[in-house]
Amino acid sequence: MTVTHNRPLTAEITDILVANCGLDAEAAARAPAASLEELGMDSLALLELSAVVADRWRVQIPEQAGQLSIAGVADLVARRADPPGHTENSVLIAAPLPLVWDVTNDVAGWPELFTEYARAEILHRDGDTVRFRLTMHPDENGTAWSWVSERTADPATRQVRARRLETGPFEYMRIHWRYEEEPGGTRMTWVQDFAMRPTAPVDNAGMADRINTNSVVQLAIIREKIERLAGADGGQTPADGDKTTEADDE
Repeated sequence: MTVTHNRPLTAEITDILVANCGLDAEAAARAPAASLEELGMDSLALLELSAVVADRWRVQIPEQAGQLSIAGVADLVARRADPPGHTENSVLIAAPLPLVWDVTNDVAGWPELFTEYARAEILHRDGDTVRFRLTMHPDENGTAWSWVSERTADPATRQVRARRLETGPFEYMRIHWRYEEEPGGTRMTWVQDFAMRPTAPVDNAGMADRINTNSVVQLAIIREKIERLAGADGGQTPADGDKTTEADDE
């Protein structure tokens, strides 16, 4: 839990509720999992809580906060007070830009390009915009995560803007793909901006770590597959000096 002034945020939220909203501290201590509504906090109390939280942490409390426990409110404040998630990862692929562009923008073919996707179902196309459903391979618990995303490609600037429509654990997830010609091939860059929901199993920093770790793996795999394809087509072959990768989800 985030600590402010060397005190747990849960304790600070409790103090606010006691001092400003009429919370019975002993009742709260006896039922730590109880919701604010169960602890007797009415709409006026929640408005007061929202005002204090907004002034102290610049965080907006949603109307549904009454359904959260004190710890749940503290977790929400901690997540929203944290900076949004941002990652940037890139790889230099020893292949012509048109080939890299065509292969990586063939969404229907992503299960053959990425190792994490089991299926990619095209739901709708409108010019350079495609809406699609991605389904991952089952995780260690047997769960096959799936969501709908939308991406718009700009062939003139060699950029793609993507976003999740079914956000799942994310409040939002946006991805910017960039393609640039460099000596030795094509640099493909993924920039991801996101924020996690308060109920998500990881916070923004934790998800950024996951994305950065996974991006290194997937970019290396994509590079290898495209370079192999470029070699088979008589294109460029990778040089040892171009093999360094820098660095989740559509």
